Amino acid sequence: QSQQRGVVEVLAAVRQQLEKRGARGIRELGRTFRALDSFDGNKKVDPQEFAVGLRENGVVLSSAEASILFRYFDKDGDGTVNFDEFLVGIRGSPNGRRQALIDKAFLKFDRDGNGYIDAADLRGVYNCQFHPKVQRGQMTEDQALTEFLSSFNDRNRDGRITKDEWDEYYAAVSSSIDNDDHFVQLMKTAWRLD
Repeated sequence: QSQQRGVVEVLAAVRQQLEKRGARGIRELGRTFRALDSFDGNKKVDPQEFAVGLRENGVVLSSAEASILFRYFDKDGDGTVNFDEFLVGIRGSPNGRRQALIDKAFLKFDRDGNGYIDAADLRGVYNCQFHPKVQRGQMTEDQALTEFLSSFNDRNRDGRITKDEWDEYYAAVSSSIDNDDHFVQLMKTAWRLD
């Protein structure tokens, strides 16, 4: 309980320090973490990189505070923090306007209304016949659709994207885009939403 309260206080301090930097604060933090991760591209940072990333963005924390925050965001206890999850945790959930588009895109693809998107939902909406591996006969169109789905935070790798997984993926995308109009345009263009 006291560690939880500590996390809330540390998160508030980080948000406040980033807000002093204006709208670019969180975006710059995301860029810094991506640069620190460039070695292996796993979208995770270790405790040292985490502290450096915060410090390089003007966030001043004691080592104890940085450690509390790191442990909180190390969801699977592997000694690393997924920086998309961290950025969502810092920025918070998408606002109502953004979430409405995230929901609309999900509903467009969950064609059978079963609460998840799978290869069957994408068939006819997302064309894989020109995928290089499909053309070379190295994978079927269904395998290409499943591979495409896996890029959307398919945590348990079951070839299905649940609404929660979809929302988490787009919360991370949203957290890296400061301007609402830009996010709206991105979603409308990417998913042909009206």
